Amino acid sequence: MHPGPDDDPAAAGGAAARRARGAAPRTPVTAHAEAAGGPAGRDHPYRPRNWALWRRPPVLIVFMLGLEAAAIAVLAFSFAHSAVPGDRDWINFGILAGGATVHIQLTQRQEERRRNKAKKVLIDLTAVWTFSAALILPIPLTLLVVFLIRLQHWFIARRPAHNFIFSSITHGLAGAVAHLTYGALGPHLLGQPGWGGFWHEAGTIALTGVVYEAIQILYVGGALALGLSSEPTLRNVLGSPADNLLEAVTIGLGAVTAILLAVVPPMVVVMAVATVVFNRLAELDQLQNDVRTDPKTGILNMRGWSESAERALERTARSGDQLALLMVDLDHFKWINDTYGHPAGDDVLRTVAQTLDEVTRPTDLVGRFGGEEFLVLLPDIDEEATWDAAERIRTAIAKLHIVTTDKRGDPATIADRTTSIGVARHPRHGDTLERLLQSADAAVYLAKENGRDQVCFAPDTVTRPAER
Repeated sequence: MHPGPDDDPAAAGGAAARRARGAAPRTPVTAHAEAAGGPAGRDHPYRPRNWALWRRPPVLIVFMLGLEAAAIAVLAFSFAHSAVPGDRDWINFGILAGGATVHIQLTQRQEERRRNKAKKVLIDLTAVWTFSAALILPIPLTLLVVFLIRLQHWFIARRPAHNFIFSSITHGLAGAVAHLTYGALGPHLLGQPGWGGFWHEAGTIALTGVVYEAIQILYVGGALALGLSSEPTLRNVLGSPADNLLEAVTIGLGAVTAILLAVVPPMVVVMAVATVVFNRLAELDQLQNDVRTDPKTGILNMRGWSESAERALERTARSGDQLALLMVDLDHFKWINDTYGHPAGDDVLRTVAQTLDEVTRPTDLVGRFGGEEFLVLLPDIDEEATWDAAERIRTAIAKLHIVTTDKRGDPATIADRTTSIGVARHPRHGDTLERLLQSADAAVYLAKENGRDQVCFAPDTVTRPAER
């Protein structure tokens, strides 16, 4: 996994994280600074004392430095006890290094755009080369492949220095531990295992891939979780299902590259071409996802939600199943913005969106309607289960304690927030998406009129509600 390791570990956080990523405080002009040739009144941001790391929460600093020290110790021990590379190892190294360089240089622009758009987790596709190196090369050359890849990425990532170092150490450790795991399980690629040995080899490679991924989850996922200003979720820390599927495919391509390198080395050229194409497809998928995703909350925007909801409604009409639409409106949201500031309001919206994802079914569609309103489409659900789902959402939001900052940037916690939820059912309250939305909106109006913090079903006869 390559989840945003080049990004700030606090990148998924809220207002506090955004302020932490701001420019370093201005310093007075000193004769020493001018003598050193630095810009007047500024220290170089890559100097260790000016790293953004020192503005992170103390627990995150301890976590990152502690794991770095442990990783360096493991790498030093592994390096010292590794076999001396042979001629064939150096040839394989040259092929992998060349393939990785071709991949990186031909996809540099696409990678820069993907990194700039990535919010929390980034899959950079270089596991095709680093994982294959872990399988086929001794540890010194595996680390050299990682070093060459990371060196080239330094000019693409443009991230805080220490975060980049932490990421690079993580990649090196994952490769070294994967190599040790694979070496301990044998037999390997160039043997003659037969069918029984084939399945053993396949299982060995799969297990090695799991270990390779687990190291990165521990290091990078842990840093992301500790850097969040709100409660971490699996999506924040590990990425979306699509992210993890892409990572699994990338590791699989790394295994294929190692096999080709062991059996038919010239065919690695095919993998270099494949990774370039794959990188561009990943960017295209990200662009398509951006069009359908709300940038503030990470869930579907109105366009993406409506497209999926229309398809779900068509399936329901054909099958005769039941369907419900929930409109979730946060009560007194303007008060949050007025009291704590708009960044705190954004943190509330993000946390509520994450909560909706967690308390709904995988088949349910969660989207942002606009402002402080969210939509949840519940396919194949009866009336009683609809009520239970709406109450579960209302209760879950009421229990949230959202860690954020106030207008002065001081820590603050927002809790005990209520919601008014309107429910419309198909076909009772409408046989089209537009009519269901109108009915759910009318039900929200009733919930607010009756005192807020409650669930209301739409009336059978819908009239357009007044402004609320």
